[in-house]
Amino acid sequence: MTQARCLPHQAALLVFDWDGTVVDSIHSIAAAIQLSAADLGLPVPTEERARHVIGLGLGEALQLAVPSLPASQMQAFVARYRYHYFAGDGIDRPFDGMADLLESLVGAGRSLAVATGKSRAGLERAFDNTRLGPLFIASRCADEGRPKPHPWMLESLAEETGVATSAMIMIGDTSHDIGMARAAGSAAVGVAYGAHDRTAIDQAGPDWVVESIAEMRLLLERGPAALAAPRPGAEGDPGGGGFAPRGSR
Repeated sequence: MTQARCLPHQAALLVFDWDGTVVDSIHSIAAAIQLSAADLGLPVPTEERARHVIGLGLGEALQLAVPSLPASQMQAFVARYRYHYFAGDGIDRPFDGMADLLESLVGAGRSLAVATGKSRAGLERAFDNTRLGPLFIASRCADEGRPKPHPWMLESLAEETGVATSAMIMIGDTSHDIGMARAAGSAAVGVAYGAHDRTAIDQAGPDWVVESIAEMRLLLERGPAALAAPRPGAEGDPGGGGFAPRGSR
């Protein structure tokens, strides 16, 4: 396993991705991309391809999900995407146990931040809908600077908070999150219940991988030693299964 810059239960700043990590929005996003492509008569990407681009900035994500999308139709595609996302609900709902975990971490004196592929307007709407906004001391969005996997978000958070990137843990469900952490010199926790599957997460090179929120709680509150042995996932917790450090399986 790659030597981590800091341990999860000792990190000065815990940086969470949003979609697929904090909230269960993956299916809604992928479906909105597919439906928008169909509306414009473009090749419809598979769900796997649509899920893979989640976490990137919207423009970059759409270009990768639908390579034939011409620049002249980008604005129309974004409009259809937003229509379908909100028509299909469009309300961010935290995974079961996530709100309690975040509140527990803050109650224990931990500092939390968000680094997301959402726009600023989208994240502020999500903060309002979930009422989780006050738990985070800072946040960065894809339309404010360089999107993932560029290290800009973590470097910018370091400038605002005074926390070195080496003292941060990036927690996310995609290879884009892990790539950003690596580029910034931060340690990374891969989440295997979101947009990217376990194989893609492992290949990105995280320091640790969790497959449920119960495992995430143990890792962030008690450290890797608490997850030395596989354990069954809690009922209702996404992913279930056991924990393993990168490279152990």
